[in-house]
Amino acid sequence: MCVLIPELEPQVQHHQKTIANMVSCQGIGVHSGSPATVTLHPAPSGSGITFMRTDLGSIEVKASWQTVVDTRFCTTIGNGQGVNISTVEHLMAALAASGIDNIRVEIDGPELPIMDGSAHPFVALVEEAGVKEQYAPRRMIRVLKTVTVKEGDRQVSLSPAPYYEIEVDFDFAGRTSLAPQHRVFRPLEEDFGEDISAARTFGLLEDAEKLWAMGLSKGASLENTLVYDGTEVLNEEGLRYADECVRHKVLDALGDLHLAGGQILGKFHGTRTGHGLHHKLLLALFADPSAYAIEVR
Repeated sequence: MCVLIPELEPQVQHHQKTIANMVSCQGIGVHSGSPATVTLHPAPSGSGITFMRTDLGSIEVKASWQTVVDTRFCTTIGNGQGVNISTVEHLMAALAASGIDNIRVEIDGPELPIMDGSAHPFVALVEEAGVKEQYAPRRMIRVLKTVTVKEGDRQVSLSPAPYYEIEVDFDFAGRTSLAPQHRVFRPLEEDFGEDISAARTFGLLEDAEKLWAMGLSKGASLENTLVYDGTEVLNEEGLRYADECVRHKVLDALGDLHLAGGQILGKFHGTRTGHGLHHKLLLALFADPSAYAIEVR
């Protein structure tokens, strides 16, 4: 897959994109266990990514780092008045990888469906809809200096780079004997659909059992979650990639960072990262005007 890289092709104008046709899918929420229908609609240039709760009279919530209200277990956005939409990260990753800037996402409940636990069904949905180029220039967010957020042995950073790169180091913090995993992915150059999108959300059996006992993760199952019992994979399908866990961490980072509101030009590096750190990193980046520049071209 060949994609023009903004730094290497400065003379090329990069246009905004939306989808060409309306498409829908159905599934259940991994946390609520409730059924949900998602419908994607084309949107005009400059409108951004907007979620709409059709079960509440079409109340809108903008997909933005400024509307994130919770990052426990998943990324949840809200309007500040109690209208929330959770588990947006997998769809956001698919939209980021497809270069979608403008879209209206209708959802008839508080949580997006988990589908198979990966972003692949959403990538397929966007491909089914088709991608339509618009005439307005894209909004680029160029990282000018390194911004870092640390929490104990966990750390994330964004650094200047002439490209967009996501690097993740992952391990289970000594809870299993599984080897650490490392992955570097360049969204503007590599094939997300082939290399990253099918990586599923994952966890340890002991954690899943605790969540179920607490009445949480009601929709989680081996159909949509990669589950380890020690070093053993319980899913009959087995692993989709030898390093599926770290690839899913890359997927989550891509989706969460798409809440920045533009194409990032810089390098992300995360160690034992997660949704909360991704959000705190965007907060730190935009809190420092000298750390970034907005380019429209």
